Amino acid sequence: MPTSENLKRVVVSVAAIPFILIAAYLGGYYFFSFVALISLMSFYEFSLLVKHKGANVNLLLGGLIVLILQLNQFKTFIDLFTIILLSSLSLLTVELFRNKGSGIFNLGSTFLGIFYIGIFSAALISLRVFYSSDISVNNLGAYLIISILASIWIGDSAAYYGGITFGKHKLFPRVSPKKSWEGAIFGFIFSVGALILAKLIVLDFLSWMNVLAIGIIIGTIGQIGDLVESLIKRDSEVKDSSSLIPGHGGFFDRFDSLLFSAPAIWIYLKYFG
Repeated sequence: MPTSENLKRVVVSVAAIPFILIAAYLGGYYFFSFVALISLMSFYEFSLLVKHKGANVNLLLGGLIVLILQLNQFKTFIDLFTIILLSSLSLLTVELFRNKGSGIFNLGSTFLGIFYIGIFSAALISLRVFYSSDISVNNLGAYLIISILASIWIGDSAAYYGGITFGKHKLFPRVSPKKSWEGAIFGFIFSVGALILAKLIVLDFLSWMNVLAIGIIIGTIGQIGDLVESLIKRDSEVKDSSSLIPGHGGFFDRFDSLLFSAPAIWIYLKYFG
């Protein structure tokens, strides 16, 4: 990466990270707005990616469903199965009248975007309220989210710089030719290490087993999430999901690991934690 791109990356990170951490700590509508922003923007960028393959995502209705999924996790007003039923009926019916290329491609891409981005990002809100039904007052959920974010950011940086310095063995050349096993190992070690440090600072309410499990999930599932997004980009023959975040690409690029980690961590805590 050129020096100018590195500088952009650092400047944007320094400017954005405090706002993200404050939103996570305050919870309520602040955190909901953060999740809604990254989910809607990621869904939009996903629609741009699949357009390269001839698919026309129903951006308006699909985006509305993604937002409803976030709202329902924030303040539950209907069960998830009903949302899926109503969404499916609506999308299938509306596609009859769109007349935009392949109906199968359009529907498949729209459903994939909703399930992948909409439901996965809603898991973030579930994690924020995991230890309390009130998203506005529970600091335990805030500390958990902040620790997850820190672990992902530290792991991503370690994987990038570890790969540049020591990378010799390709991790998944068909999907991401520049990623290496050495970089992935660095990312894994630092992701787990960040959670261990968080345990000593703010996650004292979690057992060591849970802390290590969450770190391992981030270090493995988080990197798989990055590879999945790379698969979609490579199939679409583009480098970044967009250029909306200078030095980082798009929202989908920046939060792909978080989108994959959040539901896996929620499942672990609910059934095994």
